[in-house]
Amino acid sequence: MKAVIMAGGAGSRLRPLTSNQPKPMVSLANRPLMEHIVRLLKRHGFTDIVVTVQFLASLVRNYFGTGEDLGVSMSYATEESPLGTAGSVKNAQGALDETFVVISGDALTDIDLEKVVTFHQERGALATVVLSHQPNPLEYGIVVTDEEGRVDRFLEKPGWGQVFTDTVNTGIYVLEPEIFDAIPDGEPYDFSKDVFPKLLEKGAPIFGYIADGYWTDVGNVDAYRKAQQDALDGLVNIEMPGFEIADRVWVGEGAILDPEARIEGPALIGEHVKVEAGATVREYCVIGNNSAIKSGAFLHRATVHDNAYIGAGTTLRGCVIGRNADIRSNARIEEGVVLGDECFVGKDTLIQPNVKIYPYKRVDAGAVITHSIIWESSGARTLFGNRGVSGLINVDITPDFAVRLGMAYATTLKRGAAVVMSRDASRASRTIKRALIAGVNGSGVHVQDLEVTPVPVTRFHVRTTRSRGGIAVGTVPGDRQSLEIRFFDSDG
Repeated sequence: MKAVIMAGGAGSRLRPLTSNQPKPMVSLANRPLMEHIVRLLKRHGFTDIVVTVQFLASLVRNYFGTGEDLGVSMSYATEESPLGTAGSVKNAQGALDETFVVISGDALTDIDLEKVVTFHQERGALATVVLSHQPNPLEYGIVVTDEEGRVDRFLEKPGWGQVFTDTVNTGIYVLEPEIFDAIPDGEPYDFSKDVFPKLLEKGAPIFGYIADGYWTDVGNVDAYRKAQQDALDGLVNIEMPGFEIADRVWVGEGAILDPEARIEGPALIGEHVKVEAGATVREYCVIGNNSAIKSGAFLHRATVHDNAYIGAGTTLRGCVIGRNADIRSNARIEEGVVLGDECFVGKDTLIQPNVKIYPYKRVDAGAVITHSIIWESSGARTLFGNRGVSGLINVDITPDFAVRLGMAYATTLKRGAAVVMSRDASRASRTIKRALIAGVNGSGVHVQDLEVTPVPVTRFHVRTTRSRGGIAVGTVPGDRQSLEIRFFDSDG
């Protein structure tokens, strides 16, 4: 039996986490939401999957591909414009010629889909709607069924005076191909608002299956944080990545946890994460892959996505930190803050509760942020100081940056001129110096490489060889994690 995953949603209520990625790709327990759905389908025998995509569809395709890595076969049906739940499935009609399951790619659930299919087949239903008991049904569409499970009525997002039941529509359906006769081609159409009510009027056999498993709609940031905690508490049956090294503490492959670091479960630490001595990772923290938690940092109920840098002495409480975030030393980020992807937060910064900072924003050192930053930018960090260019190794000063810096420097000189370069004995300096050489040579300037040489000798060599300038690369005195790139004129 085939399955359809609806993955076209933009997830506007989850912004800024969804500002530059579709909602199904938001990471939960260090995997995209949709990956948990794919694994659920495979666990229940659904290996032939059609994915409906629309918003930033290429990100979904690039991550999942054919599905081979997850042991399934995946194909894609692309919407040129939003078509609604029913319209998007209609768009995939060519691949659906037998009974099929429809499930949202942006919810979190462990419902037993095999039991749903059995229920559907035993009753000879045209459509079976999976229902879940929810304590607050106001945000969902509620469904009223009779004693046999046949649906009596649908009610979308009711007021309290209209609530007759706490069973809500999960957006999981088992459907027969005949359902397509009730869906028009190429126009927005919804299952619960349009298709099912009209079929009920005609007396079609539509049933509701009340599921026992876990289900939640990850519709906003609060629901997202709650879903993370539920996953760590084991309330939902999903495959947690990594090895469980202690009670409800999972650690990914290649992670380095200093013995002097403090880790309290439940917590999830991703692959190749480095947690330094003196850092504290308390309960309900999720640390994404390839992140660095420096000494003295304190994290509690914090979600940190992949490739983040959390500086020394930083405090994170109840916040969500996007991918590739750079948070410098002694910054403090409070409850409810959401930091988008690739944001920079300077040292000694305070971000007040419930602030949202959209992707690619920069916050100056020492700033106090009390309101959300959506369109404006709070300023950029400064790499050019009194002694040259300096910054953290592989955070500010990367090989890519060094190549571009070398090219920019070479454009100030005449073509065919020569400059002198040297470095100290660190491996980082060697890497960055080689990248600088590539940039300088690429712009038509020669390089005399002195390799490991003290700065005074480099200055002397610039003067005596009549070079047009010089560059020395070395670690910052007193800070072995930072590099300094110094430039000299023709007089050294």
